[in-house]
Amino acid sequence: MSVGRGGVGAGGGIEGSALGENSQVANIHFHEAPATAAVAWPVEIGPVPTLASAFQPRRKLRERVEGARANGGTVVLTQVLSGGGGVGKTQLAAACACDAVAEGYDLVVWAAATEAQQVITQYAQAAARVGVAGRDPEGDARLFLEWLATTSRRWLVVLDDVTDPAVLTSWWPASRTGSGWVLATTRLKDARMTGGGRTRIDIDVYTPEEARAFVSARLTGEGMGHLLDAQVDELAAALGHLPLALSHATAYMINEELTCTAYLALFTDHRTSLEQALPESADTEGYGRQITTTLLLSLEAAQAADTTGFATTALRLVSLLDPSGHPHALWSAPPLLDCLAPDEASPDQAHKALRLLHRYALITCDTRAEPRGVRIHALTARAVREGIPEARLPALAVAAADALVDIWPDPDEFLPELAAALRANTDFLVEHSYDFFWDSGGHPVLFRAGDSLRRTGLVEPTLAYWRKAAAACESSLGDGHPTTLAARNSLATSYRDAGWAEEAIGLQEQVVAASARIFGDEHSNTLAARNNLASAYGRAGRHVQVVGLFEQLVAACERKLGAEHPSTLVARNNLATSYREVGRVEEAVVLQEQVVAAIVLLMGDEHPDTLATRNNLAKCYWGAGLTDKATALLERVVADWERLLSGQHPDTLTARNNLAVIYWADGRREEAVRILREVAGGFDRCLGSRHPYSKLAHELLARYERESRSDH
Repeated sequence: MSVGRGGVGAGGGIEGSALGENSQVANIHFHEAPATAAVAWPVEIGPVPTLASAFQPRRKLRERVEGARANGGTVVLTQVLSGGGGVGKTQLAAACACDAVAEGYDLVVWAAATEAQQVITQYAQAAARVGVAGRDPEGDARLFLEWLATTSRRWLVVLDDVTDPAVLTSWWPASRTGSGWVLATTRLKDARMTGGGRTRIDIDVYTPEEARAFVSARLTGEGMGHLLDAQVDELAAALGHLPLALSHATAYMINEELTCTAYLALFTDHRTSLEQALPESADTEGYGRQITTTLLLSLEAAQAADTTGFATTALRLVSLLDPSGHPHALWSAPPLLDCLAPDEASPDQAHKALRLLHRYALITCDTRAEPRGVRIHALTARAVREGIPEARLPALAVAAADALVDIWPDPDEFLPELAAALRANTDFLVEHSYDFFWDSGGHPVLFRAGDSLRRTGLVEPTLAYWRKAAAACESSLGDGHPTTLAARNSLATSYRDAGWAEEAIGLQEQVVAASARIFGDEHSNTLAARNNLASAYGRAGRHVQVVGLFEQLVAACERKLGAEHPSTLVARNNLATSYREVGRVEEAVVLQEQVVAAIVLLMGDEHPDTLATRNNLAKCYWGAGLTDKATALLERVVADWERLLSGQHPDTLTARNNLAVIYWADGRREEAVRILREVAGGFDRCLGSRHPYSKLAHELLARYERESRSDH
């Protein structure tokens, strides 16, 4: 059974537990170093998607885009078709980007915009390329926005597939010089997309003329012009003039060498046979049936060409994952290979099946796009999911979840893009198999995703995740189920991280009581809950009470797990912190030095847990009056956090806050005030101005500034 992060369960690590006052789990980001060479213009950040075969320029739409652009606003491409894509908005945006490159624009940026972190990452890369980087990804991204606003160079930024306008509120570029413009694509018809001077342009299906031109160009471009006949317009009309459907149909015609008349007859037959499985009443826009039928025709052709026998299962697995992409590495994971064919499938065979699906335009398989190397159009995925037999879905969903756990790095802070992709795929998988995952007792991937999110330092999203998970467990499994207790344990830890000490204590006391009743006082799950409860007490200022709790916990862990077990080290670390907080600094120093030495041997010199325990040791040194040792160690910790993590991550800010306090006490007052200003602003951005850490930093800064003025 999983106890979640924040515990000291058997086999658990230190990374989920409180490591003393103001110590949190880290999320590590790498970023570009400041540019030292002249910028090589033009610059393209992307990559910009390749234009489809027989791409239609859609001149009337382009004229509307250019007209909106001439008015100086952001252009937002949306669509009339609800419930999915397929009308060609991304292709139209790609054409605009390609034209910008051809016209000699200095900068073209293409950013997937399904979540803010994707946009921040692309902006940070762009900042490095144009020579304004040098801090952390978020800081670099904001510098890039400032550069865009004031530069006279010509630029275009494309934000592709905006799914939540709220998360992009502060990331919309602007050009005060009139030299740049922004193009966004979205499936939303939302008033928030048209605020701030943005103009929405609705994109419908092809006109009959455009549809005919596409079919003609696609077939003749492949040397298959002889397949064109008098039924081309009827074929286009039967497919609803939908660009995606026409793309599937012409690919099938080319592969099978079918004329328009022959394909239309085949299509009509399949449409009739699928009406019961996909009734018209379930398709409000009237296009779902056509695209689904076209998809199934292409799949039949792919199956006929499949030498592995895995294509159908592979496509079903892909359809359960995030359409924006999942790691190609997933297809080397044993759980996924066993799902394809137990003890028979190899990674090479899996790749061959994916490339076959790629050739028939059912998916995109491009290892250059890792960690989202395997993608599928949302409409295609939906159509495939609806065709999965109900009895088959659980095995497919479990295989996908098992594979995600199998390739998930631990810790994942060093690979933030991969971690974000894995979380997105978990969310999508759970969304389409939600009841099953919780009814079956809670799959480990659910806890893995929540733990990963917590380590990013994003307090509010983490709190929302565990609230939802705990509610789902209580509803599906009951209050006393081990998985429910694990989820509530993680929720209590999230309350503590958010600064809600009393809420954390109330919930954690319930978890401790239930765990002791169900498992016993010294079961690993109960020890985990006791550790987190004591930490919550410490966060609430009950320091004297905490000492006794941690002394009892350390004794129990050593008795049950051994002195060098990771969970025992968590408890010993927290005991050292509690000693320091009640003034028993000599005992704190001795114990904390032992913990640091053990963690280094266990985790390595630069593991996040090592840095966190060194931060606590520096505080012990300072409390013991060993100022020089405290300063040297804390400067090392800050440098390591800044090198390995984002400069704005809560762990980095906490260490810098501690360093500022030492500098102030040592008479380095100007440095202390400068650091605290940066720390207070950083806490506001990542935790919110009402978080206790933010309030304490601002209070300390105000006192230091007041005393500095009185000194003068």
